[in-house]
Amino acid sequence: MNKYLILVLLFIIVLFSGCVEKVEVVPTKIPENARVVTSSMDTDLRLTETGTKTFENAIQPVETEVSIFVNPNKKYQTFLGIGGAITDASAEVFATLPDEQKEKFLKSYYNVDVGIGYTLARTSIHSCDFSSGSFTYVTDEDKKLGTFNIEHDLEYRIPLIKKAIEYAGGGLTFYASPWSPPPFMKSNNHMLQGGKLLPEYYDSWALYYTKFIKEYEKLGIPVWGITVQNEPMATQTWESCIYTAEEERDFLKNHLGPTMKREGLGDKNIVVWDHNRDLIVNRANTILDDPEAAKYAWGVGFHWYESWAGGREMYENIGIVQNNYPDKKLLFTEGCAESFRPDGYESWKNAERYGRSMINDFNYGAVGWTDWNILLDQRGGPNHVGNFCFAPVHANTETGELIYTPSYYYIGHFSKYIRPGAKMVSTASSRSHLLATTFENTDGSIVTVIMNQSDIEIEYKLYFNNKRVTETLTPHSMQTLIY
Repeated sequence: MNKYLILVLLFIIVLFSGCVEKVEVVPTKIPENARVVTSSMDTDLRLTETGTKTFENAIQPVETEVSIFVNPNKKYQTFLGIGGAITDASAEVFATLPDEQKEKFLKSYYNVDVGIGYTLARTSIHSCDFSSGSFTYVTDEDKKLGTFNIEHDLEYRIPLIKKAIEYAGGGLTFYASPWSPPPFMKSNNHMLQGGKLLPEYYDSWALYYTKFIKEYEKLGIPVWGITVQNEPMATQTWESCIYTAEEERDFLKNHLGPTMKREGLGDKNIVVWDHNRDLIVNRANTILDDPEAAKYAWGVGFHWYESWAGGREMYENIGIVQNNYPDKKLLFTEGCAESFRPDGYESWKNAERYGRSMINDFNYGAVGWTDWNILLDQRGGPNHVGNFCFAPVHANTETGELIYTPSYYYIGHFSKYIRPGAKMVSTASSRSHLLATTFENTDGSIVTVIMNQSDIEIEYKLYFNNKRVTETLTPHSMQTLIY
């Protein structure tokens, strides 16, 4: 080759080598130790630090051992957060507490250091069953919404929401759901017992959401988003409204989405479905296969009550929606233990229902998880239709005592250690006795939550790349490993 041509080529290489971005390959950090936090039935362990385990070099696992396999090279959805609903019932009970108990309660939920660090919150647009009575923000027949007023919420609900935001460090991902339009907008002229939104009120009802958002934000409460309708396929004895999949699609496409955009709220997130896992695939297919409707939908919300009569939780349906619509998000929007009993505060079965749901929902693609009422009284209320339920925390309004149930601690195994922005990491168990999920936080820490739902003590080995750590789970217990 001509020596002058060689010189020219060398000059070009030197000239452009400084313009090429250098890609830094950061190897996965190999952990040395894992902090272990444990909650266990029939013990005093409740989110208790129970030691530190040292990673050792891993060898080929054998079938006689129980193994958890974590693959940090396979990461999935970004974590939004965990929280609970601030209902009228929760706020009314909170208002009865002595000041020192109010402080304790707020810290226990929203402070990440001494509590479990909630970062999500949901509330209702006007009343739901967990209100002391039915109410709306407008007077009867006010189609133009000129009387819209949220004064009702100023007494109890809004003060608690503001306190929650304060104790969460100044911010919560806060969203709202309607249980029913006002009676005059509905086919049954009643907020209870289902009924449908009348077509002549589609635009008026769409505007109602925007007025709610604007009024709350005037008071310094940023609203992240809304759901279209709580449980749109359930005719309940409380506030409810029925939408078929096609009706919800068309309401979103032709009324709610355009109205939100026109009112300057196009950046707010709209969640569809907001009901159980059983019919979620049909609802997602109908709405998200329509491009004009799908463009307004941030994602799909879901509940867990398809298993209320002892049926099987339909977790795989969540995975189907995730696979079919990977550009949309999945958010657990409500779950609670129903049928309150005063002797049921220490129910470990309730706690394991939370643990089982959270692990499976995250593993199938959920980005966040929202419990129902954050606080109820000693009767499982107040509730204006007698639908009394459990909450993770109850208050005895006669004594001012706070009662923390095992469910509170099981939720805390996730919410305290997995923080917004984390990435879900591939995790698998070799035995069905143990359920596990893993997230990598933005600071690089890895969090694996493992639940033993069996009656036997289980020694397991957690494998992470070419390292492993050995630990033991007592019967009906949960551990969080941070490494």
